Amino acid sequence: METELKPAFYALEVGTWRDYVTLLHPPYTVWHLSYVVLGASVAPVMHLDRLAGLVLAFFLAVGLGAHALDELRDRPLHTHISDSILLGIATFSLMGALTIGIMAALIISLWAIPFVIFGVFAVIAYNLELSNSRFHSDIWFGLAWGAFPALTGFWANAERLNATAFLVAASCLILSLAQRELSKHVRTIRRKAKIASGQVEFQDGHVETITIPYMLAAPETALRLMSLSIALLALGLLVARL
Repeated sequence: METELKPAFYALEVGTWRDYVTLLHPPYTVWHLSYVVLGASVAPVMHLDRLAGLVLAFFLAVGLGAHALDELRDRPLHTHISDSILLGIATFSLMGALTIGIMAALIISLWAIPFVIFGVFAVIAYNLELSNSRFHSDIWFGLAWGAFPALTGFWANAERLNATAFLVAASCLILSLAQRELSKHVRTIRRKAKIASGQVEFQDGHVETITIPYMLAAPETALRLMSLSIALLALGLLVARL
């Protein structure tokens, strides 16, 4: 059975303001911003102003900049946003994130500079698939979008890294790898599959027809629940520190 599907489970109908909402990849953006909050929440000292600035910087860099570059490269979301607007979004958002990073280096510590450099490099190298996609691998995704936000959140508040920071970062890395594995599966089916056919017959005689929605149901439900869970965990830890 042939099925027409949206490019992502969170994608809205194409056109006007809806394209910009879809461009944000809302559940995934919230997911990765939650790692920043998790890192900050387990730091021995929390500075709400630093956390707010950091969340804004990651929103600009990842939520806007990275996703705009991704859409500019090969249009995975099929939006009608022009190339010039996408390039403008990417440029101004990355400049905004870079400005916040420079301010952090001047106000907090010059040790913020390595974080800033890595962050900008990660967005450009990953989303433009530089060096023959060497930086578009699973492990790079886990490090750049999982471990790095958590470590940055911790460092920006504690001004140092310790075992706690690395343990939380490792957890975020593993969660990001799980996200990557599930999202690769559903992305391939949604964007490349044309027809799914066949059936599964269970030992009790129950039969289920294999369709594209059938193949998407479990992994996409897992992604929805995981994104909600990590956001609530981050919020809960943040509230506990207030």
